[in-house]
Amino acid sequence: MLRDPVSRYLSEWKHVQRGATWKTSLHMCDGRSPTPDELPTCYPGDDWSGVSLREFMDCSYNLANNRQVRMLADLSLVGCYNLTFMNESERNTILLQSAKNNLKNMAFFGLTEFQRKTQFLFERTFNLKFISPFTQFNITRASNVEINEGARQRIEELNFLDMQLYEYAKDLFQQRYHHTKQLEHQRDRQKRREERRLQREHRVHQWPKEDGATEGTVTEDYNSQVVRW
Repeated sequence: MLRDPVSRYLSEWKHVQRGATWKTSLHMCDGRSPTPDELPTCYPGDDWSGVSLREFMDCSYNLANNRQVRMLADLSLVGCYNLTFMNESERNTILLQSAKNNLKNMAFFGLTEFQRKTQFLFERTFNLKFISPFTQFNITRASNVEINEGARQRIEELNFLDMQLYEYAKDLFQQRYHHTKQLEHQRDRQKRREERRLQREHRVHQWPKEDGATEGTVTEDYNSQVVRW
């Protein structure tokens, strides 16, 4: 499931602000965890409770930045968390392309802003039916956060890879949705044609029986007349 990068970033900030951490995450890549130098922490204590949005954005090695690209990409292509493995521009290009490729190769993915379409694609992809329809929640913790245009622009800049990935994901998602819808319409039309064909065949098979019954009656009447004659 992918989410609008700005909303996702704000949601993670609020989550961290309430005391959430990922201390138990090993961040394994190529068989090892990153060193403290490769992946420093943004705070000295047990958690980052009460962190302001500005503090959250000012940590340059905050894993909230471009999280969706990093989670989808093959980090081994860029030396995992070793930022000296290649220059930043090349690293970003490879990460984004890797994330796009992996997303494209997935049988299914959804977007939180399109819950009903996500449900439709999931059910058609895996031939499963949910008991109840997905609900579109437009009011979230992130949506309740009021930020000015400057803060929004800063978040978009910090998540510039996620912004590009999300645009790609939305386009790919809509393509899959419309293609699946088209296939379903074709199957429905084919099913209706088949039902009409079977109905026609059924009527054709009934006609000879009716004719035979009429002929039998005529023959019986004829024979009785012969007897009387």
